[in-house]
Amino acid sequence: MNNIIINIINELGKTISKEMIVFIISLLPILELRGGLIAASILNIPYLKAAIICILGNILPIPFILLFLNKIFNLMEKWKPTKKLVKFFRDRAHKNKAKIDKYGFWGLVLFVGIPLPGTGAWTGALVSSVFGMDEGKSALAIFIGILLAFVIMSIVSYGIIGNIIR
Repeated sequence: MNNIIINIINELGKTISKEMIVFIISLLPILELRGGLIAASILNIPYLKAAIICILGNILPIPFILLFLNKIFNLMEKWKPTKKLVKFFRDRAHKNKAKIDKYGFWGLVLFVGIPLPGTGAWTGALVSSVFGMDEGKSALAIFIGILLAFVIMSIVSYGIIGNIIR
């Protein structure tokens, strides 16, 4: 993941500010806040500024996913070239549903908050949306999960481990 982040920093750094780079990385699926905090650490952005940028960047797409993803998927399923893509995402949601269902609200919080491959706010919102979970509860669980991921990744990016890597 670090190589991807460094490549993004190098490419985007030619045209936009380092804060905007961190914001964009935090918006992206897979990288999200986790990648944003690593990028902010590499770019020497002060911790509190990085916190605000990364949290806002990670939260911004979530309401749109929760509210519109199923409608978009339903449209995409009607068009043959995108039907397989929708199937891929629905299958991914099904694969992760059991993890979330086992513990309900707190399962979604942990799924979003514990930084493991294939987890995060985007995937949590995908699962929630595909299975018609309550948008309000899902949004709250995802927000708490983002804050949990922030705490964990702060330790990694700016804390003890971050200082060892530098």
